Formats: sequence, structure tokens, C-alpha cells
Amino acid sequence: MIIHADMDAYYVSVELLDKPELVDKPVAVGGPSKNRGVISAANYIARKYGVHSALATKTACQRCPNLTLLPARMGVYVDISRKIQAIFARYTPTIEPLSLDEAFLDVSASQKLFGSANVIARNIKQAIMAELKLVVSIGIAPTKFVAKIASDIGKPNGFVIVKKNQVQAFLDPLPVTRIWGVGKATESNLTTLGIKSIHQLRQLPPKKLTHLFGQQGLHLWQLANGIDPRAVITDRHAKSISHEITFATDIDNREYLLAQLLHLTELVAARLREHKHVGRTITIKVRYSDFSTLTRSRSIHNATYNTQPIWKVVKELFTTHIKTNHQALRLVGVNVSGFNKQGHQSPQQTDLFEPQENETGIDAITDAINKRFGENILKRGATIKKTIGPRGVYDVDLHGYHSRIKYTRSD
Repeated sequence: MIIHADMDAYYVSVELLDKPELVDKPVAVGGPSKNRGVISAANYIARKYGVHSALATKTACQRCPNLTLLPARMGVYVDISRKIQAIFARYTPTIEPLSLDEAFLDVSASQKLFGSANVIARNIKQAIMAELKLVVSIGIAPTKFVAKIASDIGKPNGFVIVKKNQVQAFLDPLPVTRIWGVGKATESNLTTLGIKSIHQLRQLPPKKLTHLFGQQGLHLWQLANGIDPRAVITDRHAKSISHEITFATDIDNREYLLAQLLHLTELVAARLREHKHVGRTITIKVRYSDFSTLTRSRSIHNATYNTQPIWKVVKELFTTHIKTNHQALRLVGVNVSGFNKQGHQSPQQTDLFEPQENETGIDAITDAINKRFGENILKRGATIKKTIGPRGVYDVDLHGYHSRIKYTRSD
């Protein structure tokens, strides 16, 4: 069985640990409206006013005038995320983290030691509450697809179990929009056919769906029938490493999208280095407002785990192939694959006579500082605006999140 664990309103929930007086009020984490900030997370009270992630802070404050806005503290969120992952690891080594607050766990081989998936999930949920004072929603099912839906349906503070013989009864009443890949355009086409529920969708012959929607049609039919053979893959055994972000509202600001891609590149590169993988195929993924998805890839000569060469390709792929003047984007992602068979060795040496930055050294320092103080303490210059104050202080505005970092000059 597979467990999908998803923390409830994670960033805000962490902040409320230190501010219990705000528990019953609308609260969001994000950047100030005067700096064109955006909302990073909102609690469930704020969501009732239409406040959600990726919404402009100015708009959020208009929708909810009594909204309490808190700055992000990524270092704290990363530190607590590691503690959550450690709780997961007590019960299984087969963990596929999707983000700081979300992961799949395969507990099939753990049940002889710790009891059924139900018991394991209950223990995890109770441990996170007892040790961290945070709430996690849990979905348990035979497949990733169903487990993910189960945890989402139960929010907040959910615990939903879907046994193998219950999958179809669980899926059938749900709207087709619950299926991955069914966006506005596909939903409209299905509605024209009189199909609104998963039950209605799975009654169509797969050949007809393939004729109507191409290969995606077969994929839709399989999911509607609860078929999802994907395994839970840990970073150590992955054939690729990727990060992606789905925006709550569609984004067409190219500068903002590039900043998000650079941040995703940093996350991917850090995971590559952590597991000593070096890759040579770099892929970007975007999903437009009509849910059409586009990927573009390029392979480089020398496999690498360094941030800068990966970012160079990501930026070129985006600026060359991705157009946003007619359609906004709802998702962007970065993937590195084509791992060296001797993946635990360092990347190949570059040209002796070609000027090179000491990328490995820069990345090693960045990893060490971020591991100690938090994921977003050090970032590439293109993702921040900074000024050097008279006493050696950086004023950093990271996508609207303000912080001050002291440093010592060497001159």
C-alpha cells in the first residue's frame, strides 16, 4: 500500500506555532504588496475569502481586509521538513518527497514490522502532532493516483483509506477534473460528450478515447479505472531528478517565471549533489492555462551536478521555446536525467584552457550554508535584488520576501 502524506497549510501552520493568538484569524505567508509581493501560503480561514498561493498580495488584502500577512522563513520550514521526513523514515526507507510538505511512502515491505498501512499512517500522523504540533492529511491506497486524491479529499486533518476492492467505488462519483491531465479544454470536450464523472468516463471504450484525445485518452481511461503502475521512487534509485511548481493562478510575467525556474534549478542541482548523481539531459516542462503541456530538452557534453551549467540550458530552453504573450502558465518544472553510469563520481574535467568559474566550490559552499541555516539563505544573484549597506549588510528581496544577511568584507 502507498501512503500520501500532505501537511495542512504548511507554511502558515508553522508560523502559527509561534503565534497561537492568530489561530482563529485569516493568515497568509507572503511578500508585502508594496514590493509586488505574492502569497506563498494561506490558512483555511483565509482561503474562504479567495486568498491562495501565487495570488498578488495586493489582491489578497483587497479580498480579505483583515488578513494577517507574515514573511516567509524558509530556513525554519526546511528544518521542520527534515524532521517530518525523519518521522517517515522510521517506518520505511521508500520515500518520494514531492516538496517540503508532501511525500509518497511505500509501506508494503514494512507491515510485518510495524503493522498494517493503516496502523503505520496513524502512527505517523500522531507522531507529527505529538512532536511537531502540526497536522498532516493522509491518503492510503494501492496506487499513487488514488492515494493523492484520498489525502486531498480528506483535508484538512484528513485520514482516508481506499482498499483495493474499494478503488472503483471511491473514484466513480468524483468529477473528471480529479484526474491528472484533465484541464479546462479536456473537461469542455468531455462535457460535450455528456461526461462529467469518472464513472461515465470509464464506460467509454479506450479506443474511442484514444481516437478523441490521442495517447492522453488511454492515460485518462487507465486512471479512471484506477490503473497507475508508477512505483514510489527514492532519489537514490531515481533515473531523473526534478522539481516543479503549480501556481494557484496562471502567471504570464516572464521575469517571475524565470526566477521560479532558477529556484527550481537550484533545488534539482542540490539534490543531484546530495546523491552524487551527474546528468547530461536537461528538460524544462511548462503547462499552459488550457492545461496543454510542453517539454523541451537538451543534452550537454559533460554530465554535471553544478547549478550554473544546468541553469544556462534551462534559461536558453525557456527563452527560445516558451511563449507567454498569448497564454499564461500554470506550471513550470526542471528535470535532469541521463545519469552517468558511474554516477557516484565527479563530473568530467572541462577544457584546461577555457575560463571556468569554480562552480563545484561555489555549490559546495552554498549547500553547506543552506543545509545549516535553511534552503533559501543563499541563492543565485539573478533571483534577488540586493544592495550593500554602509555597514556590510545585504538587503535582500527574494520574490517579495525580505531578510537581512550580515557578512564580513575581506578587503
